[in-house]
Parts: sequence; C-alpha cells; structure tokens
Amino acid sequence: MLTYTTRGNDGARIGARLGERVLDLRRAAEIARADLPATMKELLRRGPPGLETARMLVRSAEADARKFAAAFQAEREIRYLPPVPDLDKFLCVGKNYRAHLEELKKHDLIKEMPEEVTGFVKLNSCLVGHDARVVKPDVVERLDYEPELVFVVGKRASRVKADDEDALDFAMGVTILNDLTDRDMQKREVASGSRFWTSKNAPGFGPIGPEIVTMDEIPDPYDLWMVCTVNGEERMRVNTRDQIWKFPQILEHFSRTMVLEPGDMFSTGAPGGVAVGKPNAEALYLQPGDVVECSIEGITTLRTTIIAP
Repeated sequence: MLTYTTRGNDGARIGARLGERVLDLRRAAEIARADLPATMKELLRRGPPGLETARMLVRSAEADARKFAAAFQAEREIRYLPPVPDLDKFLCVGKNYRAHLEELKKHDLIKEMPEEVTGFVKLNSCLVGHDARVVKPDVVERLDYEPELVFVVGKRASRVKADDEDALDFAMGVTILNDLTDRDMQKREVASGSRFWTSKNAPGFGPIGPEIVTMDEIPDPYDLWMVCTVNGEERMRVNTRDQIWKFPQILEHFSRTMVLEPGDMFSTGAPGGVAVGKPNAEALYLQPGDVVECSIEGITTLRTTIIAP
C-alpha cells in the first residue's frame, strides 16, 4: 500500500500498486460500495479489518478490471509521497548492524560500542517519497547512502516486553528508508556529544517507500537481503540477520516511556557497506546526477536521484 498525489495535485490518496498501474483504493471503495478511510494513518488505525477491506478491493479490481477501470492510474502519472505522510513518530535505531559498527569505529564515528538500543528522531519534514529528486547542498561534501529496513507500527503499544509472544504482531508491515547522511557533520556531532542528528535531517535526507509491504508478504523479516546500487553499480548487499536488536527489543526500548500509535515507524539501522567504510570512500560519496536504488531484494525498491542546488 502506498500514498500518492496526482499531477492535478488533488491531495494525498492511498493506493496499491498492480504492475505498472496504481489502484486508487478510495475510488475502488466507492465502486464496490465499501467503507475505507481516506488516509493511510486512518486505515492503519482500523487494524486487521481495514487491511482486509483494502485486500478485498485489490482482489476485486484484479478479477474485474473493467468494472474498476475508473480507479486505475498509470504509475508514471502519480507522485509518490512517504507511505504515511502525516506520521507522528519516526524513531531511528543507530548502531544496529555488526558490520556497520566496525566501519564507524574505524572512522571515529562512534566512541564506544553500545550496550543497549540507541536511537534518534528523524523529522517528518525531511521525508520524501519514492522517485524523489534530493538536493545535495553545496556545504555537504561527503553525502553517504544508508538503506534501512523500516517497521510500521500497526497497533497501539505501551510497555511491550520483548519476550511477549505477540511482540512482532505490533508490526503491520515494512518499508525502506535511505537515511542520507552528511558524514562531516556527523563526525562533528559525535565529537560534541550531540543527540540531535542535523547530519540526517536536512530537507530531502529521508527518502522512504515506495510502499508498505504487509507482514503476511514477508516470510521472515530477519532473512531479507538489503541491496543498494548507485547508477546501477551494486554497493551493498547485507542480510537483516546481521541486526543486533530485533523488532521486539526495539519495541520494548521505545515503548517503556512513550505510547506508540498506528503509523509510527522504526528504522532499524544502516547495514555494513556504506561509502564511509570503504578504502575508496571519496570516490563513492554521492554527487548530483547519481541515482540511488535501495531494495529489499525481490520485494520492493526505493529510487532517489541526487541533484545540484
């Protein structure tokens, strides 16, 4: 499921991608005389019944394309928004892949190995959708890519324990974040002890999407290959099994003191293989004209183009 707007800019709409077309779920609901909310957040708040209505509409449109013709749009005619454009909380886990920790340690981007979940907040204002064009400011010399698996919260969570049998049930689905990072600014922030990551919150430094893939479509969230290419060249291929803290531990950590709501998100950290960790890093940092693709291999791909100011 995804959120988009059209060239006519008639506001955010929720949809489902079917091949090279997008099914407008609200229009499909009108055709089928079904009850469906107008926004992704409202849909998630309905829980399993809301998701089943959306699935029913997709099945119906696939079975009778002529009946639902008015609800389809060509993918090339839409503009992707972040899957939940009005989310309340985007919580990011830092230092969660063993290989990436070693990279950061070599370049003095961490002072010590963490003993528990660490995190920071990604501002909603820096998020952009699939196929976005992101400006690389002139002051940013070393812009790095970080493909990350993101979990989307599907139901209210407070004081959840990691060993609860149903802890993973709080995840409705997953998507992808490219956590673009200004490495020079990050190094200064680490040195100063700052916990607000300006290096990760510039406008556009949060491409996310293209869609939410529901958990029933993911056999095992800890056996997924995260792949990143730049201009078609593979830069990274890491399996999510390398994560130190899994979703239940992350959920326990954050839900101790805050209440998590449907539509909130957890980004689970950068895998190893980013530019800063490689001997030829200077040749790998992103430049205007670069096209970055971050994928959950075989499932979905997020594409971003870097442009000059």
